Order: sequence, then C-alpha cells, then structure tokens
Amino acid sequence: QVQLVESGGGLVQAGGSLRLSCAASERTFSMGWFRQAPGKEREFVAAMRWSGDTTYYADSVKGRFTFSRDNAKNTVWLQMNSLKPEDTAVYYCAAQRRFSTLLNPNTYDYWGQGTQVTVSS
Repeated sequence: QVQLVESGGGLVQAGGSLRLSCAASERTFSMGWFRQAPGKEREFVAAMRWSGDTTYYADSVKGRFTFSRDNAKNTVWLQMNSLKPEDTAVYYCAAQRRFSTLLNPNTYDYWGQGTQVTVSS
C-alpha cells in the first residue's frame, strides 16, 4: 500500500503564495493534485507521469501554479502563486499505479490526507 504524506497549506491573503509537498512511500506511475471546496466536487489541479516530462494543469491554475518533483525522493511539490479566494479548498495529493487518464480523480489509486488552503480577500 502506497502512503502519501502531504504538508504545507494554511491561510494566506489574496495574491500570496503557498507551497504544498507530497512524499510517496514508493514510486508510482503518476501523481496528481486535486482540490475540493465545500459543496463542490473534487477537481483536477495538476498532474504528471514519472516517466515523462510533461505536466498538465487545469486552466484555472495555469500560469500561477507549478508542479515540480524529485525523482530520487518520490516527492512532488505544488507551488501556488498569485492565490485567489476561489483557490480556497482542501488540496489532495494522489497517485496512480498504472497508465490512466490524469484528469479524472476516479482513476487514482492512492490519496493523501488532504491539506487546507484558505485564501482571504
């Protein structure tokens, strides 16, 4: 069973920055970040496959969020800049065991515990 341990998050003013991290206990096929605001469905934020160089972003975060990784440590980060109140949500790290579509949360096999990000206006 792959364990995903998240850290980071917190309260920040609009325009500020936060950095989330997620450490996996072992290598998986791909990893992604999702978020869920109260009363809303879980939505895709960003994802990548360990074997590739491409990172995929939701349009709502493109240009503001950056997904980075350390292959040797099985760790990924989500740098969030120019944060907006609408970015407020619980953010989850997730991993897939095998090739699948990256944007659908139902295709992910493992999930982190989630971390709250709150952006005040």
